[in-house]
Amino acid sequence: MAKGTTGKTGGSRSDGLQRPLKPSEDLAAITGTGNIARSDVVSKMWEYIKKNNLQNPENKREILADDKLKKVFGGKDKVSMFEMNKHLSGHLSQP
Repeated sequence: MAKGTTGKTGGSRSDGLQRPLKPSEDLAAITGTGNIARSDVVSKMWEYIKKNNLQNPENKREILADDKLKKVFGGKDKVSMFEMNKHLSGHLSQP
């Protein structure tokens, strides 16, 4: 069986990460409007975080939220990079 296939339908295991989802209004303020794959959401989040110097310089795994990110992170001032994905789930829905 080819690497990356499930064997059931021959599709890639990453299909779930590539399926377009609708971002919430708060998330779209960061990622842009329109349907977007979860993997692209994460990439755009990191692009925004780095562009705006929102990584804690003492602990690069920690994100220091500005006003836009606070809306996505449930009002929290800071979250870990691992916690970010949990918060993103609440802002993505089926188109």
